[in-house]
Amino acid sequence: MRAERSGMMRMRDESTKSAVCSRREFLGGALAAGMGAILPRMSAGAEEGKSLKIARVETFPVSYKTVGRFKFFEDAMGRPTGRPTVVVKITADDGTQGWGQSVPTPRWSYETLESVQTTIERHLAPVLIGRDALDIDGAHAAMNRAIAPSFSTGQPICKAGIDLALWDLAARASGRSVADLWGLRGIRDITMSWTLNPVKLDDIEPLIEEGRRAGYRNFNVKVAPDPKFDIELCRRVKKAAPDGFLWADANGGYDLATALEVIPKLADAGVEVLEQPLPANRLTGYRDIRKLKALPILMDEGLVSSAELEEFIKLGLLDGVAMKPARCGGLTDAKRQIELARRHGLMVLGSGLTDPDISLAASLVLYGAFDLTRPAALNGPQFLQGSILKKPFKVESGRLRVPTGPGLGVEVDPAKIASGP
Repeated sequence: MRAERSGMMRMRDESTKSAVCSRREFLGGALAAGMGAILPRMSAGAEEGKSLKIARVETFPVSYKTVGRFKFFEDAMGRPTGRPTVVVKITADDGTQGWGQSVPTPRWSYETLESVQTTIERHLAPVLIGRDALDIDGAHAAMNRAIAPSFSTGQPICKAGIDLALWDLAARASGRSVADLWGLRGIRDITMSWTLNPVKLDDIEPLIEEGRRAGYRNFNVKVAPDPKFDIELCRRVKKAAPDGFLWADANGGYDLATALEVIPKLADAGVEVLEQPLPANRLTGYRDIRKLKALPILMDEGLVSSAELEEFIKLGLLDGVAMKPARCGGLTDAKRQIELARRHGLMVLGSGLTDPDISLAASLVLYGAFDLTRPAALNGPQFLQGSILKKPFKVESGRLRVPTGPGLGVEVDPAKIASGP
């Protein structure tokens, strides 16, 4: 266990490197320091400085069939429900288009396909139409006035679809990729992690073998609330894949007493990081479990915006972030969170909300731009069937290529939206 904890500290040290954006990589003026994105001021094929206004915001509900069992996409009887999404298309007054995707998961968050679509159509689109399409921070300010926050960003999964579409549009307007807009040159492919959420222990070995056949060598496991089951699950996974990265995610499923008891045992079983062991609002509990120094503690459900992350860092509640652009309103704040975490020497691991297509592309662009080399828990390709892209993603040897074309680097096939993925 001592060697594993030493490795834990090395991982934190490795995460401190940060990327710096050069202003010369961008066209046009900068927003105030700390206020977010610096955007180009030119339209595709047009002269620098041309105004670009949002003309239309359209939504398309798209549901994907699921493959295998994943607890967040089944009903109370254990039957698969599919993966709901809302595809967002934003068109500028010169015809430039950007595509985004919101990925509501009602069993994980309060947002639904219906709430996302009606919120965009009735509340967000009216305040966006006519605005500068390249002013993404201004778009977020307008959206946050229309749908106000409670503790944090209001309906962040919904707003993420808008955010992705605006970044896609802004980058396409300048003929570049989103990473190019940021002035970042990162890694070209992302190592993937295979998700295990077995119902019983006998399921573990077949699920591991399925992942191996697909080329995966690293695993993330769903744990909580049964510590005995969780310890045995992690022990068996580590025995079957001793060289793989093992990441446990409790989704806030432990109480404090159980977490204090189980965390050192999970470390002894070979777990390398533990994500969201307690409910998101148990802040003093996070302070207590970090005193164990048994495992790096990542936050997920507890982090919606960079404002919370800044406060949680000051309070010493976490060792790192399980990053999900879909969770925090899109790429704009996700980028801020990574930069903030790295300034404080915290770990950043790539994760997702079982993202398909456009949402997956945005995550890959972000994680590639910031050189996230640890295996990412992006399990959309594992659990989802079908695609609305002209060229769907394909996992090869447990890795996904970072898209590098204009915008988010993918091309949507409108016919597949109409007929279903």
